[in-house]
Amino acid sequence: MLQRIYGTAWENEEQLMAYLHFKEEAKRRDHRRIGQDLDLFSIQDEAGGGLVFWHPKGAIVRHIIEDTWKKIHINRGYDMLYTPHVAKADLWKISGHLDFYKENMFDQMDIEDEKYQLRPMNCPYHILVYKRKLHSYRDFPIRVAELGTVYRYELSGSLHGLFRVRGFTQDDAHIFCLEDQIKDEIRGVLDLTEEILLQFGFSRYEVNLSTRPEKAVGDDEIWEKATCALKDALDDKGWSYQVDEGGGAFYGPKIDLKIEDALGRKWQCSTIQVDFNLPQRFDITYVDADQERKRPIMIHRAVLGSLERFFGVLIEHYAGDFPLWLSPVQVRVLPVTDTQLEYCNNVARELKRNGIRAEVWHGERLPKLIRNAEKQKTPLMAVVGAKEVEMQTVTVRSRFSGELGTLEVDSFISRIKDACENRTSL
Repeated sequence: MLQRIYGTAWENEEQLMAYLHFKEEAKRRDHRRIGQDLDLFSIQDEAGGGLVFWHPKGAIVRHIIEDTWKKIHINRGYDMLYTPHVAKADLWKISGHLDFYKENMFDQMDIEDEKYQLRPMNCPYHILVYKRKLHSYRDFPIRVAELGTVYRYELSGSLHGLFRVRGFTQDDAHIFCLEDQIKDEIRGVLDLTEEILLQFGFSRYEVNLSTRPEKAVGDDEIWEKATCALKDALDDKGWSYQVDEGGGAFYGPKIDLKIEDALGRKWQCSTIQVDFNLPQRFDITYVDADQERKRPIMIHRAVLGSLERFFGVLIEHYAGDFPLWLSPVQVRVLPVTDTQLEYCNNVARELKRNGIRAEVWHGERLPKLIRNAEKQKTPLMAVVGAKEVEMQTVTVRSRFSGELGTLEVDSFISRIKDACENRTSL
């Protein structure tokens, strides 16, 4: 009987120690363990593998991510959509998913003698919204975006925490534009992508441009024009990138962006894809300046990829120690004794009234309350004793800066708001 043994070899002890440190850090940052310790999410056996339950604290972080995403998109000219989770199977025949993607789709459902399908993608829905009326060349560009939940079949052995699941929410958007608008629209997507990723602390990227494969739809001229537009947009942005010759999808060239986390690991998140296929399959058109029917260009794009996977990356990037503005609980108010409990509750109510996420913990000795708050990675602790009640203040302790001294409640609130607005710690 043979037994396989794996090993690593290093040129010196320094490299070995760096590798061992990396492995320990990766283990310490594992989002599955942190998600359980901080009560952020779970995957329940009773419900099935690969289906994520967002717990209250995790749901708050998701809400912040979604809210940030929506505000930036609306400011940049996108219209928000909400579309169904199922559709007739015929829709997926038209899109080609049943021919090319069936192994990743769940089984169909019989509803009143018709076949329905859980959606694995959002694209066909956005096309149907486009097709609801006739468009003029003056309408372009048209930008629509949706946080759309999709369902894809994955083998149970391939499932992995939040990184590989069966139901997830894509931050999906589609741009319908003219050929001569491709470069500007791609550049706009690159700017939007950078703005969103910087919000969450990601500033280092690896960018790849994938060109026409051997088998592809669309003529040479449009492929060349689209590929040049992607290259020009990247050059205009000033980002370095690698070209993957022949690595594009059969329906168009694409840009893929990987973000680098605190350990230097790269995660595939953002993608921008030009599509010549679906506009043809769905026969979408517009009326040009000569009153002739023409086919628009369609651009698929996602910034975060999926909310579930991005949340897992965020957890591991910060090791669960989220910055103040993103933390599910920003302040934990701690009474020295239960005598101060009423004042603590009043402080927490005032914090909440000002949009600050706060909670009161009591019933233990103060050192244990502080230790528990540290374990839960709460950014700020407001300690209240008899003196604080008398002076109507709180004594503040920060995970990031240590003891901040005694502050009036209004001053404490003001400093938290300023720190959140500027994405800094307190």
